[in-house]
Amino acid sequence: MGSERYALYCHACTRHRIAMSEQLEDNIVGLQWNDSISVALFTVMFYEYLLLFDKELKYVWNRPWSLMSCLYLVVRYLGLFLSITWGCWGGMFYIAESVSYDILVVLEWGASVYFCFAEAILIWRLYALCNQSKFLLYVYVAIGSFLPIVALLIGTDIYLYSRPHAFSVKELITPNAKYCTFSFNIGPMTAIYLSIPIVCYDVLLVALAAATLVRHFKEQRGYNMRPNTYMVMIVRYHIMYFVLNLTNQILMVILWAHIPISGMNLSELFSDTMPFILAPRLIISIWDTHAQDDCLHVSTTFEDCLCLTSPPRFEQHELISDIQLTRHTGVSCESVHHEQC
Repeated sequence: MGSERYALYCHACTRHRIAMSEQLEDNIVGLQWNDSISVALFTVMFYEYLLLFDKELKYVWNRPWSLMSCLYLVVRYLGLFLSITWGCWGGMFYIAESVSYDILVVLEWGASVYFCFAEAILIWRLYALCNQSKFLLYVYVAIGSFLPIVALLIGTDIYLYSRPHAFSVKELITPNAKYCTFSFNIGPMTAIYLSIPIVCYDVLLVALAAATLVRHFKEQRGYNMRPNTYMVMIVRYHIMYFVLNLTNQILMVILWAHIPISGMNLSELFSDTMPFILAPRLIISIWDTHAQDDCLHVSTTFEDCLCLTSPPRFEQHELISDIQLTRHTGVSCESVHHEQC
């Protein structure tokens, strides 16, 4: 009887040692993944910063201030701060568990603030696309849809990321280091339900942009003119942002499903870099194209420039000639193109 108990005890000890060994191996692998992802994140973000720095000096710091330049600085440096802090959090430096949790909550709230500013940029571009329609800006988009999304983000951060019961931090120990990682303590269904309205809102924005571009194509085809370069560029960035944000929402939901360490770290690398790269590039790319174009109003802010709703200059000349011809024949110029009269 005693030998059987001793055998059971030895078997239990062996299983415990195997479990501890597997846990230690997982911790080491997690630390290696964390360090590798941090290095990749630093490389991508600093390289992106250096690429845009020269254009930032040219189009932001050496130009008069505007609403879009202020939005650019917010998404540029808030995104850089959040991304670099994400890279430092975890295994790069040792931080106590309680402090790590507070930093993690601040990062999640900061990501929501960044998302709101990125959406504000898309709204402002839609405002420019739709001939500066204040009804669309203040009622249909801003008040009718944007504020409920902001309220939803606040509720999500409170319910999912500010309660240790749902989202917490755990300390892992390896032979050479200790580091912290996040722990998702509930299933993914809540995150799925809360992300659906955000995805629907992005669908609304991209649908409005696409509908505006289709209407513009039809109008330009009627005058045998090419589509406006800036309208095509803005809509293209809207579509890119929608695809990347949809991917980001899917990856954030997957994290709650307890995926393997490799998948979790790769998802975090995408979520901590791509959203913070696209929004500043949306602004800089349009400014850069506008500056290189042969535009008479290039010194003005882009959203106030006539080139957004005007055809190319050589086509303007042809159109004005047609307008003068129609005036001699008694046709109203308003029926040709109201913005050229």
